[in-house]
Amino acid sequence: MTEHPILITGGTGKVGGRAVAHLEAKGVPVRVGSRAGDPRFDWTDRSTWDTALDRVKKAFIVPQDGELLTRPFVQRAKELGVERVVLLSGRGADVPGYAKEDSIAGKTHIDGEDAVRHSGLEWTIVRPAWFAQNFSEGFFHDAVLSGELRLPAGDGAASFVDAEDIAAVAVAALTEDMHVGKTYDLSGPSALTIGEVVAAISAASGRTVRYVPLSPEDFVAELVAEGWPEADAEDYADSVGPIRLGMDSHLSDGVQTALGRPPRTFAQYVTEAAATGAWRD
Repeated sequence: MTEHPILITGGTGKVGGRAVAHLEAKGVPVRVGSRAGDPRFDWTDRSTWDTALDRVKKAFIVPQDGELLTRPFVQRAKELGVERVVLLSGRGADVPGYAKEDSIAGKTHIDGEDAVRHSGLEWTIVRPAWFAQNFSEGFFHDAVLSGELRLPAGDGAASFVDAEDIAAVAVAALTEDMHVGKTYDLSGPSALTIGEVVAAISAASGRTVRYVPLSPEDFVAELVAEGWPEADAEDYADSVGPIRLGMDSHLSDGVQTALGRPPRTFAQYVTEAAATGAWRD
């Protein structure tokens, strides 16, 4: 369709990898931005940026949490001829109190959104809720395999969104003009407590998984005892805090608005993840 490859940073991650697959299925040339890619792309090594951006007109930016690198990257992309960027941000980036003022991820998303909006490029921002795939590919996977998920989430609920939907929205924004200048808040079609999540995983996988709610203080203490730096443990606890405080239970219409279809359900995700062996030892 074009001689210019679309750059997907984080091209081997939960969302980036799926975006690559969606684009390849459409026959669109893709450049996978990763440290193992060819050409190599490393957020923390600016000498890799230019080769990754060579001949690129559109880019999907999956930012490096804890590093304010989105702004200089977008500026360099513009200088090298990029015309459109789609930014993966996060729920709560525009909500006071959602993240603490010193939150590493919060600063990354807030500064990144501002950089994109004021870049002079065509832009779209995607703000997903918690990824459903965190239970099978990321944050919580090892805990699920251990049979016990210990979190400071209380009895709060979250409207987990499927990474397939996030990737589909990103690809639509990269390949269709109707999404320019829009911010899409993405969630699943319902909110689930962590207790409901582990019950669904248990039923689909055939393994027993239980949820143990902890206070933020006990959670941090457990992580520190496991060898985590205290600041990292506190950041982790803070990231889960909005679930406990009821700030993640609301539903967003971004998937429906961007794609013209409802978001995938958590039940669909769990069934497919179990079928592919996500929770086998």
